[in-house]
Amino acid sequence: MQWQGESVRKVTGGRRRPAQMKRRAEIGLAPADTHIGEDRRRIIRTYGGNDKVRALRAGFANVTNASNGETKKVKIEKVEENGANPNYVRRNLLTKGAIIKTEIGRARIMSRPGQDGIINALLLE
Repeated sequence: MQWQGESVRKVTGGRRRPAQMKRRAEIGLAPADTHIGEDRRRIIRTYGGNDKVRALRAGFANVTNASNGETKKVKIEKVEENGANPNYVRRNLLTKGAIIKTEIGRARIMSRPGQDGIINALLLE
């Protein structure tokens, strides 16, 4: 678990005396680390009682061809590039901005699989 509240230290390095202690609402969760594989999702209860769908594994992506506006559900083969972290390529992690190899060509992931539970991608020409 991660605490996402305000730091005890100021920018200058001095100590801030907090008016309240840590709260349950300030706790964050570990990243989903969406891998390639058979579909596996988890529903998370978020702040305010809302739901968020986490994609833990995904095998297919909705790939849109921008030139003709056509969208197809295609199988993901592997992760080719990821500007967020080169290590994600070796681990085949799916994140927003990652470039994946699919059956119909290379595509860039436009959605956030760990937040939305689905993978939407845009075909690269």
